[in-house]
Amino acid sequence: MIITLEHYFLWFLFYSFVGWMYESILVSCQQHRLVNRGFLNGPLCPIYGTGAILGVAILGNVHNPIIIFLISMVGATILEYTTSWVMEQLFHARWWDYSNFRFNLQGRVCLLGALIFGLGGVGVVLGSQPYVERVTDMIPLPMLHTLVTVLALITIIDLAVTVTGMLGFEQVLDSAAQVVQDVAARAGGTWQRGSSAVSDRMRELSQDTVERLRWAINGVINAQQKRMLKSFPKFQVPDRQDIIDSLRELMGPRR
Repeated sequence: MIITLEHYFLWFLFYSFVGWMYESILVSCQQHRLVNRGFLNGPLCPIYGTGAILGVAILGNVHNPIIIFLISMVGATILEYTTSWVMEQLFHARWWDYSNFRFNLQGRVCLLGALIFGLGGVGVVLGSQPYVERVTDMIPLPMLHTLVTVLALITIIDLAVTVTGMLGFEQVLDSAAQVVQDVAARAGGTWQRGSSAVSDRMRELSQDTVERLRWAINGVINAQQKRMLKSFPKFQVPDRQDIIDSLRELMGPRR
């Protein structure tokens, strides 16, 4: 039983890494810069690992690709919707948004994503998983126990650091908004809460003022929060989108 769980954990990490690669390459191409797309600091997207493991556990003995596709599509959609809702309740923020895709549900899931996940389920269950199992079965038991222990500790620490760094983010944004407003006002800028056209407003400020703003927000927002803003272009916090847009502009390439 312990060995089975250890194998499942390694499979979870593997598919989380594959998901991270897929997401990071996709978003990096869209943003024209390297992006660490994972929620964690390490190269993992746990939602992909969770979906793959559930697919293996539930569909491991199913060989009909149509059934695997349909169940994977529905199951992954439910998982993504639930994950979006839970993360929004925990951090009071929306991490991704499919509102601009056709056939979406509250922007949390969309038909295109469901189809991709369905195909991914077929690829995992009938394609990669037999080879993944073959590799993990070759690991000697002492090495397996050590490897799982070390990787589990690293993952738990990463999760703790990530969650701790994101707690209270709404209050951090309010503090950052005040800092940006004060610095811009002293320089004769026009930044105000609730205003729009962030890029245009930032271009009106002098290079010296922009650099002072960059320096000032470094004392308010931590590295974890900065990475999240860069990694999730659709990251939204209700009633604070103006400061999020301003922070993204300040964290962009220097003029």
